[in-house]
Amino acid sequence: MVTIELERKKGDYGFEAKDENGHIVRMDSNPANGGWDFGVRPMQMLLMGLGGCSGIDVISILKKQRQEVKDYKMVVRGEREQGKEPSLWKDIEVEFHIYGDVDKDKAERAVELSMNKYCSVAATLMGAGTTIKSKTFVHPVHV
Repeated sequence: MVTIELERKKGDYGFEAKDENGHIVRMDSNPANGGWDFGVRPMQMLLMGLGGCSGIDVISILKKQRQEVKDYKMVVRGEREQGKEPSLWKDIEVEFHIYGDVDKDKAERAVELSMNKYCSVAATLMGAGTTIKSKTFVHPVHV
């Protein structure tokens, strides 16, 4: 079982969460709701988790295929349900930007495998009814 410790550090809603290895993440509420902009909003952290989870998958798959990834970037955009409590993620768009000597078909397949098979965060979000769409861009790097 994974254990996370959470402590209030600033104002009413400024928390630090610490994992078993001592890694710390700061979270806070929106300043309009009494937060101090101390850290990431918890719902934004889900989008970050999706990016991290899928990023690890995609790079791992491409490395196994001997693709030469020189750099990697993702852009994750999300739209939440309006007028509902709780307000879940409704639609998420993920852009994968892969730089290097990488076959576009292999990159697209790696993204598809991550989103639909390996990424636990994507599966969790989709299980809650979120629609996730992705686009893959391969950018050659010239030396």
